[in-house]
Amino acid sequence: MTKPLVQATGRRKESVARVRLHDGSGQVTLNGKALEEFFPTMAMRLRVLEPLTVTQTQGRYDIDATLDGGGTTGQADALRLGIARALVELDPELRPTLRKAGMLTRDARVVESKKYGLKKARRAPQYTKR
Repeated sequence: MTKPLVQATGRRKESVARVRLHDGSGQVTLNGKALEEFFPTMAMRLRVLEPLTVTQTQGRYDIDATLDGGGTTGQADALRLGIARALVELDPELRPTLRKAGMLTRDARVVESKKYGLKKARRAPQYTKR
């Protein structure tokens, strides 16, 4: 494949998306699969392509991404952040538009760690009176 115009990384929970943008016709390849094959639901696809829609750059770039870790929602959001970061790297004038839409903010929420003496992060063992 041709040398990418730009590379960027997006993260969410345990998911990591490495995004590469190429000049092209808007084709999206995720782990060697088409977007429709990787994210079967329309809602996920719209969420992933939101940075392109907001900046009106759909159909201008081919996206090639490698996703690993986490679940489908985490991967979709990681990819969304990666695409937004790549677009800003290509054209810094898009930064205010993407910032206003909230697409350049990394969602810092992660699973809380389990504490000793508890069953989960906060769930205590059941109390027995007798």
